[in-house]
Amino acid sequence: MANKEDQLQTVAAKLGIGSYHRHVLLCTGPTCCTPEEGQKAWDMLKHQIKDHNLVAGPNACYRTKVGCLRICCHGPTMVVYPEGTWYHGMSAERIPRFVQQHLIEGRPVEEWVFARNPLPAEEDR
Repeated sequence: MANKEDQLQTVAAKLGIGSYHRHVLLCTGPTCCTPEEGQKAWDMLKHQIKDHNLVAGPNACYRTKVGCLRICCHGPTMVVYPEGTWYHGMSAERIPRFVQQHLIEGRPVEEWVFARNPLPAEEDR
């Protein structure tokens, strides 16, 4: 049986961790939105990332479903790193535009952004 470090390295490699351009975290409720609305948004995000070939390559995007981002209103709430762009109301209907405009074209959908908290650039750390 492989040791813990080997297992972790294998899983990370399989998921492509270390090669992602962005990380999208989507809150699926239950406080900022209903669990059903959150799950629909999550399902759409998964499909859009796959359908637009954002799983690998120069625009590779990792996605994580979370239970709470502590912004417990006007959800589903989403944050995209490293830019630190915070979105509200990210329903399944909004996800295709978000994927096209933000993840593919690199332009946040400004009317849905309510805050920013970018991570420092590598050279600034």
